[in-house]
Amino acid sequence: MEAAPCGAERKRIDVLFAAICLDKPGHADLRLATRAEHLAFLGAHAPHVKLAGPFVDANGQATGSLLILDCADAKEAQALLDADPYTKAGLFASVELRAWKRVLGAEL
Repeated sequence: MEAAPCGAERKRIDVLFAAICLDKPGHADLRLATRAEHLAFLGAHAPHVKLAGPFVDANGQATGSLLILDCADAKEAQALLDADPYTKAGLFASVELRAWKRVLGAEL
């Protein structure tokens, strides 16, 4: 496994990064084929992955992913996303990375 791209301390403690990843239509088989590797990757980088899970349609089928990342900056968050097996496999039609600040809810 590669070393975690998000090794540095966050520069702005109150900011995390939200990754909104939408699957390419008709790629459910690719998602399933790479799921175990994707989950192992996230587990290996657990200190930097605060939350992660799929978006689902009305039938409960995964249509994308949401990840909340704790990285020093957007560059490091993007490096983590780029190393994800789902990204490497070409699963996503789009990936949007946005700085995000928790105001209410559980401490992450």
